Amino acid sequence: MIISELKIYNFRRFKSVDGAPGLKINFHKGLNALIGENDSGKTAVIDALKLVLLTQSNEYIRPVDEDFYKATNGDACSEFKIDCTITEFTPNEAKNFIEYLTIKKNGTEVEYSLELHYRAWKEGHKIFQQLRVGDVDDGISIDGKARDLLKAVYLKPLRDAESEMSSGRSSRISQILLNHPVFKDKKEHMILDIFQEANKKIEDYFTDDVEGKRILQTIRDNLESFNDKGQASNAELKTSDIQLKAILESLSLNAPELNPGLGELNLLFIAAELLLLKDDADGGLKLALIEELEAHLHPQAQLRLISYLQNEYNENDVQIIISTHSPILASKINLKNLILMKDGFGYDLAEGKTGLEKGDYLFLQRFLDSTKANLFFAKGIIMVEGDAENILIPVIADIIGYPLEKYGISIVNVGSTAFLRYSGIMVRKDGSTIKIPVSVITDCDVRPYDVDPLTKEKKFNEKTTESAQAEKEKNEKYTSGSVRGFTSARWTLEYCIAMSCLSNDFHKAIHYGKKIQSAREYISLTNQKITEANQTAEEEARQWQGSSQGEIAYKMYGLMLNEEGKSGLKAIVAQCLASILRWKVSLIPDEFTQEKMFDIDLYGMKTNEQKKAELKAKIEEDQYLKYIVSAIKYAAGENV
Repeated sequence: MIISELKIYNFRRFKSVDGAPGLKINFHKGLNALIGENDSGKTAVIDALKLVLLTQSNEYIRPVDEDFYKATNGDACSEFKIDCTITEFTPNEAKNFIEYLTIKKNGTEVEYSLELHYRAWKEGHKIFQQLRVGDVDDGISIDGKARDLLKAVYLKPLRDAESEMSSGRSSRISQILLNHPVFKDKKEHMILDIFQEANKKIEDYFTDDVEGKRILQTIRDNLESFNDKGQASNAELKTSDIQLKAILESLSLNAPELNPGLGELNLLFIAAELLLLKDDADGGLKLALIEELEAHLHPQAQLRLISYLQNEYNENDVQIIISTHSPILASKINLKNLILMKDGFGYDLAEGKTGLEKGDYLFLQRFLDSTKANLFFAKGIIMVEGDAENILIPVIADIIGYPLEKYGISIVNVGSTAFLRYSGIMVRKDGSTIKIPVSVITDCDVRPYDVDPLTKEKKFNEKTTESAQAEKEKNEKYTSGSVRGFTSARWTLEYCIAMSCLSNDFHKAIHYGKKIQSAREYISLTNQKITEANQTAEEEARQWQGSSQGEIAYKMYGLMLNEEGKSGLKAIVAQCLASILRWKVSLIPDEFTQEKMFDIDLYGMKTNEQKKAELKAKIEEDQYLKYIVSAIKYAAGENV
């Protein structure tokens, strides 16, 4: 049996409107991973399940004032509800809940479901709670063994593994073992026999061993001196009766040979907790709730752990629901196992729920790395197809007043034109919209030249009409739901920059890049090389006087190409242009030379607000940079 559906009404941030649930989530077998930015409701989902099911560790779980939805005006509701549906019962599991189950026939198949309805309400300063099963309006209480079989394994986010695995009264390791089928509900066990045998040997020591007998005899002699004449003084040393619970409470779990730190101890703790998900013959719910699985684990340990959980538990009757802030885990977990939390909604990313096709899932499983997985934790997303955009867009965003980190925007470099593979994650099959704005920035890819079929010579042809048509078609292609396409007005990003107000700076950046590329290794530019590059750019600009803006851009673009028409300069030129733009809007000390333009310290300099404002106005008014500006503003949540 598994948790198949969860509905929440007026719990925490999930407001119920017109009787509809504030949150509805569907879960499936195996691994379910709740992902999303902070305060998206991941912890609320886990806590809701804990209130309904309780936990194997027998924690004291009760609703508190903060659990009741509070409106922005400060008014809190007086009641919240949680509905939980459990399905896919095996016959062994169903027998434990037979009087509580809803039974439905599907052809020859019989389907069982358990409808749990939790309610908490306030009366004055007191909070009351109840759990009923069956019909919402006419349910009955569930208790006894059935109630106990619903308890979940729970691992809290800030785990003190060393303490949890230490011996002591009601220790966690003893609770785990007592709930394991090997020990559960057993009054007799081999361990008890071992202890009884040991106790007998201890008692025999004081009656059979010379030194032990001396101790006992001394006690008896002393007692005889204290007693009246003739009063018995046959004292005995006996071991106390010991219970299985007390024996297990004396155990601790450690790995002394590893000299473990927090990470190893947490893995040990998780390994112990997962005992309760295997070999359960009682027919109870096999569910683990794990908050922040990545806690205290380095990246490689995270990857090993999630691989194990997916491989071991994904296709059986065990269910694991985790929450995570880790892009590393999000990239490793199968996309079909992810549930994206955003603005009070839980979006299942399984096949049939997104705009992705079956082949897209296989592609993303291979290429959705931890860097790209940042998209799951962003407030806004900008998708780009190359390194140049990846380098330049953060700089332009900062200049126009939309620093990406402040607005929670992640750049996803798809490294190709496979935008639909990635943007489809954020598209819903049912027509609903995930409220995460996604900007897809791409090139119109209309080449501004014709090729002579005989000579193979290229002749400049701006092709404005074709470019406008391609721009329109690509924008439409990549627009769906919260995803919008932003296509260059001309050929490529670099070509548009060459036609824009940044043309002169771009021209210099090309020659800076050529100086760097011609060096035997990538070294910082010297003042001399910078001066030489500037002079070359100025001389070319004079030679190009009289040419159209488009033709100049075409010639400029050609400087980056080799004889085969390809360029290995784009990323280098983008880095150089980014440095130039930073330099232009920074307060530069008088003693700094041009070499400092390519110094890492440049990014720590204060901003010249006047120069920044002037450059901002130019960029925002430029028709060839408009698509970049619009894409940034849309990802930041602006209407464009």
